[in-house]
Amino acid sequence: MEFTREFPDDAACLDYLWRARYSSDGRHADCPECKQRRMFKRYETAQQRQSWSCTHCGHHLHPTAGTIFHKSSTALHLWFYAIYLITSTRCGISAKQLEREIGVGYKTAWRMFNLIRNSLMTETPAPLSGNVEMDETYVGGKPRAREIQAMARMGLGPMQAGQAAARAKKTTVFGMVERGGKVVARVVPSEFQASAFGHIEAHILPASHIFTDEAAAYSALARKGYAHRRIQHAARVYVDGDVHTQTIDGFWSLLKSGIRGVYHSVSAKWLQSYLDEYAWRYNHREHTERGTGQRRMPVGEAKFRLLLARAAAPLAV
Repeated sequence: MEFTREFPDDAACLDYLWRARYSSDGRHADCPECKQRRMFKRYETAQQRQSWSCTHCGHHLHPTAGTIFHKSSTALHLWFYAIYLITSTRCGISAKQLEREIGVGYKTAWRMFNLIRNSLMTETPAPLSGNVEMDETYVGGKPRAREIQAMARMGLGPMQAGQAAARAKKTTVFGMVERGGKVVARVVPSEFQASAFGHIEAHILPASHIFTDEAAAYSALARKGYAHRRIQHAARVYVDGDVHTQTIDGFWSLLKSGIRGVYHSVSAKWLQSYLDEYAWRYNHREHTERGTGQRRMPVGEAKFRLLLARAAAPLAV
């Protein structure tokens, strides 16, 4: 799509919000005071108020009220362009790059990105069913030599000291993905067995077939009534017929490549919001449907319009 052609200025962005939220024809909307559909007009004011007024009673409707744009001093056009840039890239865009692209300060760019990620990209997918893979991974930097040495002084061997130092430095992430479907990724405690089963019961239907590696944390799945099959990674077996965890491993690869290439480093405090972003990108990865003789909407444009539609809706309180 040509972003500047569709949204050349703030007025075009505000008109989009007005039509998406209140008035499909741009002129008539339901007036809360009159309790019926009335004609609304936007009048020029010295305060440059972003509102439309009922021509019958004078009641104001504000398209930005309750949204991520509410009371923001940043131009609407820059907000829309930021959403466009975020959805146009395959692996994401950093706040520093967003700062350079739209010409705002770093704090403003970070705040915009944080609101877009946490308010628009966070979602709870439908329960996973059918063939579901699950696995855990660890996100964080490599342990330094002094950290390994500190573990070694506790009586651990060289390999055990390195593994213990790595576990102490990294954050545990648990993921579940339906083959051909959606993914759920959550930050969990290091001893994640108890919390993992809470996520499993919340997101996976009981009749599903679950595929995991041989980790002991998954031993209780069969006792809880799930059909459970394992792949023996320790024996260097990665695919055995339809038994594998290649799908969730592929998501981990996308996540870590994105963090390493775009953000470089992510703190444990904000890791869940980055997981939500990459899960949202993965869950909306498919092309939209195309009718006969119609142009198929590209993935980036489909994601942009989806986020815009969410941005036009009031935030959940």
